Amino acid sequence: MPAKDLLLVNAKITTLDRGNPQASAVLVRDGRFAAVGDEKTVRAAAGPDATVIDAGGRRVIPGLIDSHMHVIRGGLNYNMELRWDGVPTLADAMAMLKKQAANTPPPQWVRVVGGFTEHQFAEKRLPTLDEINAAAPETPVFILHLYDRALLNRAALRAVGYTKDTPNPPGGEIQRDASGEPTGLLLAQPNATILYATLAKGPKLPPEYQLNSTRHFM
Repeated sequence: MPAKDLLLVNAKITTLDRGNPQASAVLVRDGRFAAVGDEKTVRAAAGPDATVIDAGGRRVIPGLIDSHMHVIRGGLNYNMELRWDGVPTLADAMAMLKKQAANTPPPQWVRVVGGFTEHQFAEKRLPTLDEINAAAPETPVFILHLYDRALLNRAALRAVGYTKDTPNPPGGEIQRDASGEPTGLLLAQPNATILYATLAKGPKLPPEYQLNSTRHFM
């Protein structure tokens, strides 16, 4: 038995159609858009027993799918990455970091490359540099937060060679303490080149491990 028509009315619908960028009603039939336009026209196309939803003047947008992938970067290093996707607390994330650091052989780094936000944590904050250094005192750690900053522990600063004499690159800032020494916070000011250039300084996996890593990433 075919499903009833679905009629959405009294809406501000973004259509992504340049010729008709906004509509007030849509008709969905058998999972497909059957009519898009003004309410009078769309109602006329609907079946007599259509299910009607009044959007109350709200904005309606199509389902958006972010399909971009960082295949090269992800494939080369995925096996060495620590993922915080969906981790509920910062305490859990730091426990994972400590365990990963203990299991990471030198000279490899622990990398947390995106996939999380401080808003997912119950604590509603990012880890401090002191917390990162306590969790991983000897293993280099690189934590990328969105495209605005990266957190490096002291071991990572040593690995990349950032000192008080390292100048800020164009478009980036190496945050420093009162004595001029890098703290471990890198800021995109305004672009993320410094973040990815620093990440690229990390050691690569052997070719056979890169192949295995890429398979897992895909």
